[in-house]
This record gives sequence, structure tokens and C-alpha cells, in this order.
Amino acid sequence: MSTQRGAVLIVSLIFLLLLTLLATSSMQNATLQEKMAGSLQARSVSFQRAESVLRTAEAKVMTPGFTMPECSGLVACLPPPEAMTLSAGGAGGASGVNWVASDGGFYGIQHVGQTAEPAGGDSSASWHKLYRVTAVVVHGTSRTVLESVHTQERRIMWRQRQ
Repeated sequence: MSTQRGAVLIVSLIFLLLLTLLATSSMQNATLQEKMAGSLQARSVSFQRAESVLRTAEAKVMTPGFTMPECSGLVACLPPPEAMTLSAGGAGGASGVNWVASDGGFYGIQHVGQTAEPAGGDSSASWHKLYRVTAVVVHGTSRTVLESVHTQERRIMWRQRQ
């Protein structure tokens, strides 16, 4: 019996070490899941705000009497590259888009041309002006850039830029 002194202590310390490692691993996993949930929530809020900003800009395009000059040249008609780095409103970048602050984000409108037959089957005899509407929202570490092509009557196309 005297030869077993301390064996229980060593076995108990080993079990305690294993439990500590298991608890540490569980805490790291919980912290990682919390960060992922926070990132997903920031992305969702950013997307919802960008959709709101896009709708605000589209409402402006649909306002009776809305007009703006057609973009000059191919480079000015491309999707604005500064949308991926934009941090404040105002004019800027190669596109020459005037960025307007709205609902926690920014939007820019470009008159990209005209068509007699916009997507969706409207083949009326009149010409339809086409506008590219770009909305940018930054929420936390998440940036959302949405674009739509719009006539003065309706949205023709929508996409999210990556």
C-alpha cells in the first residue's frame, strides 16, 4: 500500500491537464464562432443599407423631369472603379461620378445611353434613357457595392460587385 502513494495525484493531474486543454479548445472555438457571427451580421447590415441607398437613388431617377448628361466616352461609361475604395461623397475618380451621401452610404448615377428595347420585352417606339445607379455602403469591415441599370420607368438589371 505504501508503494501507491502519489499515483492518484499523478493520475488526477493528468486528468486535470486534459480537462484544461479541452476547455481551452472549446473557448477558442466559441470565440471564433462569435467573430464569424459578427462578420456575417455586419455583412448583412451592409447589404441591407446598400439596397436602401440603391432604392433611394432609383427613386431619384424615376422622378418626373429627371435628366442628366450622357457620360462622355467609354471610360466614363464604365462601372466606377472608385466604388471599391470610396470613403466620402463628392466628385472624383476616372469615372467623374458625383457621389451623394444617403442613408449611411453613397450613391452615384451615370447616364450610359439609350435603347429602344430595354430588357423585359418593352418594345415601344420611344427611346428609353438608361442609367447606371451604384450604391456603396461600408459597415464595420464589410463593404457592399450594388449596381442597377434603370430606365425612368423601372429597374432592368441588378448586381452586386465584388
